[in-house]
Formats: sequence, C-alpha cells, structure tokens
Amino acid sequence: METETLEKPAVAKFASIVRAQRDYFNTGATKPLAFRKEQLKKLKNAIRKHEPALLAALKADLNKPELEAYATEIEVTVAEIDHIIRNLSDWMDPERVSTPLFFQPGKAYITPEPYGVALIIAPWNYPVKNLFGPLLGAICAGNTSIVKPSEISPTCSKAITDLIRDTYESRYIIGIEGGVADTTELLKERFDYLLFTGGTEIGRIVYQAAAKHLTPVTLELGGKSPCIVDEDINMDVAAKRLVWGKFVNAGQTCIAPDYVYVNRKIKEKFLGRVKHYIHEFFGEPQKQSQDFGRIISDRHFQRISKMVTGDVIAGGITDATTRYISPTVIDNVTLDHPAMQEEIFGPIMPVLTYDNVDEVIAHINRGERPLALYLFSNNSSLRRRFENETSSGAICVNECMVHAGHPNLPFGGIGNSGIGGYNGKFGFDTFSHKKPVLVRSYFGDVKQKYPPYDKSKVNFIKFAAKWFLR
Repeated sequence: METETLEKPAVAKFASIVRAQRDYFNTGATKPLAFRKEQLKKLKNAIRKHEPALLAALKADLNKPELEAYATEIEVTVAEIDHIIRNLSDWMDPERVSTPLFFQPGKAYITPEPYGVALIIAPWNYPVKNLFGPLLGAICAGNTSIVKPSEISPTCSKAITDLIRDTYESRYIIGIEGGVADTTELLKERFDYLLFTGGTEIGRIVYQAAAKHLTPVTLELGGKSPCIVDEDINMDVAAKRLVWGKFVNAGQTCIAPDYVYVNRKIKEKFLGRVKHYIHEFFGEPQKQSQDFGRIISDRHFQRISKMVTGDVIAGGITDATTRYISPTVIDNVTLDHPAMQEEIFGPIMPVLTYDNVDEVIAHINRGERPLALYLFSNNSSLRRRFENETSSGAICVNECMVHAGHPNLPFGGIGNSGIGGYNGKFGFDTFSHKKPVLVRSYFGDVKQKYPPYDKSKVNFIKFAAKWFLR
C-alpha cells in the first residue's frame, strides 16, 4: 500500500498531493460503480479493524463512553455505508426529464458526475462521524479526497490518519495532520469541492479561501439551537430525552439544545424531572460517572466555566485539572446572561420561562438562524407554527438530535448555521455536479432560428415559445 507521512508538510508537498489526486481522478478510475462500492466496503472493514484504536482515541481526547462512541460515531457510520451500498446504483442512474415539443425529436436527462478533488476539514467534537460522514459522500460520488482531522483532538487525528493510510493510496484518499498553519496553507490550493465542519467564524475564513478559486463549498457550522417545552407533553419522556440530548458528549455537540424555553405552567415540575434524570444517568457526584465526557481543552473549559453563574439548580461543579464541568441547569436565565451570548458547546442548560409562545418565536427570529430547533409538544397546530414561522437547519419534535442520523434526511444549516448538507443520498448529491444532457435528432430542424432574421421568423419564435416550450 502506498503511504504518505506528513508530520509538517511543506506548501510544495500540498501542491504535489493535490496534483497527484487530480491526475488520478482524470484517469477515470474513481467513477465506475464497482470501484465506488469496493472503496466503501474497504472503509467499513477498516473501521472494524481499527475499532479498538478509535475507541481508545475517543476516550483519550473526550472521555467518550464506549456506548456513546458506538452510537454517535462508529455504528452510525457503518450503517450509513451499508445504506449507500444498497442504493448507490439507483443514485448514479441518469434522471430522465420531459422534453418540450420545441426540442423534439430528442431526449433530455441529468447525469451526476463527481467534482474531482475534494477537501474535507473535520471538527474535534465528533471526530469519527464528522469526518467519515462527509467522506462517504465524496467516495460514493466518485471523487478523490484529502481529509484534515482536527488537531484539537490529537489522538483521534492520529487514529483516523493511520486508518486511512492503512486503507487507501494517497493519490485517492489521504489524511493530513497538522495545526492552523498547515490548514491555512492547505486552503491556498485549488480544490474542486470543499466541505468544512466547525465554528461560524472559521467557516467565514474557509469560505473566503474557497472563493479565490470559485470552489463550491458546504459549511456545517452551529449556533444557538433553541428547545421549547410546551405544557402538552409526556413529562418523563421529554425530560429524559432533553437530558440525554443536552449532556451527551458533555454538551459538545453542534446540534445540542443550547437553551430551553419552558412553559411557566409546568416549569417547576418539568425541571424536577430534569434533575431526576441527571442523577439517574450520571449519579452523585457526577464526576465519578464513567458515562460522562470531559471538555476538550483548557481554553474551552475556561470559556464555558464563566457561564456557570446565576440560579444554578443542578450541577455547577467544575474542576480545571480534569477539565470537568458537571451537568448544570441554570434557572431564571435572562437574555443578558453569559450563557445566552454565544453558542455554549458544553454541559450548561440555561432555562428561560415563557407564558405566550409568540414571545418565544419573536426571540428566535431576532437572532441568527440555528442549526436545529427542538419542540416538545403534542399540539400539532403549535408544531406547524414553528415549522412555518421560524427558520432553522432542521426541526426535531419530541426528540433530541437523532434526526442527524436519519439516512433519508439532509444534515445541514441555513444562514449563519451553514450552507448545504449531507447524509446518505444528500451526501452523494453534495459531491456530485448535476450535468444536464440534451440529445437531438437531425430530423425536425427549425429553420426559423437561423439568420437572416425577418418579421415572420420573430413571430414564429414568439409563437413557439408560448406553445412549444412548455
């Protein structure tokens, strides 16, 4: 197997990697269905082979429990591989479209073709799923790929690049480790498609770099995803699902419920169930729990710790030596609270109270559009209000976060929370150019379209446009 070692790659090295991948892509080797399926199977086998290393890396960087690692990183990726293999042949088929009379005799269709060399920049919080998820789209669409894991989760970064090096030739797929300087240099190269997952501010920098080459992009960003708890709910199930969604991966999830609006009529009882499930899930003290993660870095720990202020009704314990922040609930939060100024990305649950849902919708619409919106309610008319009167990357009703793993739903944001999406068929579409094809017969040539033009030809074109282009 061809390998590539890139501890501190030079600019020239990046250029040679991109050139080698483009040369390989131009051979057409990556386009056949059989090749694409074989590479997907190789990745599935590689994940199984490297599974112990991936689990150990997730534990080392994030203290991720084994069940969370399987559920949110490994098994969801393997399941998507199987889903793609089952459906890829149909996705690759050209889509026949109707042909108006003006173009007859003839036929038209849309055929998906790969862009070429893709760059995928992954985040640290779900380092396996959020790297291999986009990579599956690039593979099944027939591209070559350069993937850049996050240096903030260094053990995972090494485990992922080891897996890729052990599985693929570098001219097809290569993993590149490195820091900000390396990523900055890498972004100077010309790619045919670029997908970035991370924060909004870095997303702007990536977008600007791509614009220099007119490279199409998908940006998976974040934002403050609201959760609204109506009075018409199953109290126990709603509290349980919210606690899981907020505190899985120690809250370090781009689609975690960021803040919670609770109807005043049920707030006291609902928060009682929330505290109950925090204790049931993580024990007391929670620091001893083997099922709760840790903050990724000292910088993030210091940032999140400053939000632990106000009416703390659960948790509030921090330990800088282990980067531990307990599952924390803060009641009676106002809009000027520190936790309401930026995306939290940690185990802090700010709780606001509402009497009239109009004020909640107005508040959501005043801010940037979030990556997700959560509503716990059995009221179908209320659900339709949030669907129709707010804008977000996704809406998830009576559940938390699991929509991102649905293979037939796109995962992506809108506005500040992102551009484009992926997952299953949507990943294939993201990394495919939809090329229109029109095939005409030599019969039925329209002489009126040719010069020299006269009034009768103009009248004919007006008539044809009205009746034959429909």
